[in-house]
Amino acid sequence: MSKKITILDSEQMQQRTIRIAYQILEDSMDEKELVFAAIAERGYVFASRIIEELAKISKQKVDLIKITLDKESTYLQADTDKDVALAKNKVVVLVDDVLNSGRTLAYGLGVFLNVPLKKMRIAVMIDRSHHSYPVESDFAGLKLSTVLNEHVSVVFSDDKNKDGAYLI
Repeated sequence: MSKKITILDSEQMQQRTIRIAYQILEDSMDEKELVFAAIAERGYVFASRIIEELAKISKQKVDLIKITLDKESTYLQADTDKDVALAKNKVVVLVDDVLNSGRTLAYGLGVFLNVPLKKMRIAVMIDRSHHSYPVESDFAGLKLSTVLNEHVSVVFSDDKNKDGAYLI
């Protein structure tokens, strides 16, 4: 039987979300508009929470694009809920819950390959440091060294008090 170890509790996740919002603001202070591109489903919830915090500290307009990927595919198969062209010449923040190998985020980056961007940034709650792809997080709630057979699970609940990140 495997044990579940709490890495971050709900309060710590909230603190890290606020910190990431401030880091994104500092990184893009001169921008009037930002585009968040979030990997469905947990990345989308996380992006929504960052945007909520950004709205408290910034007047920047923020668009949110949901990216739905076929993570089992051997090639990029992605759908977006909005036209990626709205990111043209803007700062894009690609968001997911966990950065493990980097494959999912590399696919997320691929969605924007034909769109000229001002810059691309990556935000994750947990960066596991097992990157197989040349993908690095610019903003991470926690950088964590784990062994490969361990699994990290991030839970975003409708009740934020039940949020948590766990090592399984």
